[in-house]
Amino acid sequence: MKYVLVSGGVISGIGKGVIASSTGLLLKTIGLKVTSIKIDPYMNVDAGTMNPLEHGEVFVLDDGGEVDLDLRKLRALSQHHTYSRE
Repeated sequence: MKYVLVSGGVISGIGKGVIASSTGLLLKTIGLKVTSIKIDPYMNVDAGTMNPLEHGEVFVLDDGGEVDLDLRKLRALSQHHTYSRE
């Protein structure tokens, strides 16, 4: 098992999500199994209840969960996403 970690600071909109989803798509096209994990370290808050000026727009998942807009970019991997608060 190999891991690719895309990390960055708190600056929004610099392309971390695009890099992660593009890398995943390239790895998937050569036959590798790809699983994406997006971690937002908010305590007891979801993206839908935050001020859009603090967080940006939200993306609504198949199950109604509201998350960071970066997960919209992960649709390129043809994966369905659900929200888990465990």
